Amino acid sequence: MSKFQELISQDKPVLVDFFAEWCGPCKMQAPILEDLKKRVNNQATIIKIDVDKNQSVAAKYGIRSVPTLMIFKNGEIKWKQSGVFPAEELERLIKENS
Repeated sequence: MSKFQELISQDKPVLVDFFAEWCGPCKMQAPILEDLKKRVNNQATIIKIDVDKNQSVAAKYGIRSVPTLMIFKNGEIKWKQSGVFPAEELERLIKENS
């Protein structure tokens, strides 16, 4: 099992931010995710995946634009959307999928 598979197979929600270094909106999402980490503490895991360095993972999950955010729980996709999202909305989505 890959490290990524292990991470997304947790019993709590895992928010994955698929991003790229060259992506402007991704840079806008980064501080929002820092804020979100403080809001959700240990209720969820938040990880960032660089699509340029992890092309096989990006391809497996059909990532065609960045940023794309996904919520996994127990290895299942619970939510997936491209674009920049406010911390409040992401916090709500994490709680809905807890």
